[in-house]
Amino acid sequence: MQGFILHTQKVKDEDLIVYILSPKMLIKAYRFYGLRHSSILSGYKIDFALEENPSFLPRLKDVLHLGFLWIMQREKMLLWQEFIRLLYKHLKEVEELDDFYFKLLEECVKRFEKQNPKRVIVDAYLKILEFEGRLHKEFICFACDEKIQNHITLVRAFLPSHSYCALGFEFAQERLMQFYTSKNCAVFNDEEIHNLYHLIKEGL
Repeated sequence: MQGFILHTQKVKDEDLIVYILSPKMLIKAYRFYGLRHSSILSGYKIDFALEENPSFLPRLKDVLHLGFLWIMQREKMLLWQEFIRLLYKHLKEVEELDDFYFKLLEECVKRFEKQNPKRVIVDAYLKILEFEGRLHKEFICFACDEKIQNHITLVRAFLPSHSYCALGFEFAQERLMQFYTSKNCAVFNDEEIHNLYHLIKEGL
């Protein structure tokens, strides 16, 4: 079985509760003597087995790290773990999941090798919004329900608004439409990517 570690929680000295995103569910497992084995860190992809325990959480065992080519690149790893933390907060109340999230992380891992990680995360977040039915393509202001013309101000979750209705970051409507259609943020300059990433950090 394979999965991405979304979160770890220390319990009883060296033991850990580990939250793992598998293709079909968010697994909550117990790992005994965590410090005596290989490191378990958020963002890592692992191959593992579960030993069922009818009275408690399944036990995580036979853990094998499935490394990324960029895993030793500090800046990329920090951004990756930041995204993983946001994803955990977003999914932590869910048990059964569509394989969309697992496949999305696999895609991100590959793209991190050669692309700007913030751009990869911006594209990934757009796909999450669309998959969950939360992407607002009509550009109706969430605050006043009126149509927005020309420039769009985005706030958390890429909600569109007029510049005078909410504080956010302004984007040209045409370029936003290109982004929403292609799911590729190449249309934006680095400052715009920084602004989009700032919105993502506010929460998925």
